Amino acid sequence: MTAIILVVEDNEDNITLIDYLLKAHGYTPLLAREGSEGVRLAVEHLPDLVLLDIRMPGMDGYEVAAALKLKPSLSATRVVAVTASVMVGDREQITAAGFDGCIEKPIDPEGFIAQLECWLPEHAPPQKSPTGG
Repeated sequence: MTAIILVVEDNEDNITLIDYLLKAHGYTPLLAREGSEGVRLAVEHLPDLVLLDIRMPGMDGYEVAAALKLKPSLSATRVVAVTASVMVGDREQITAAGFDGCIEKPIDPEGFIAQLECWLPEHAPPQKSPTGG
């Protein structure tokens, strides 16, 4: 079973890149372009992981994370911030707000999936067998 990963992001370039990377590695992405849409999709689909931008118009990432954690069906769902806010103190604020981790923007296509799988090891796509044995 492939993992369902909800991406809540308002930047179209980031959505396109993350969507491509997730699909290329066998994951099923759900895409939301605003916080309230992300909460709705999370309740409807119960994703295995939520990737959440912090700075969005309307409902920001902190508000979305808090709303998700209040839903009994989502309280154990891991929520990872995907943000350019990595100044001194930002990681502590993110952790204190209930996020399980943080991935820095700009997204590094080479390392993104490995970072993501730290929070989703049980759903990682099967590894290819080594050649010759």
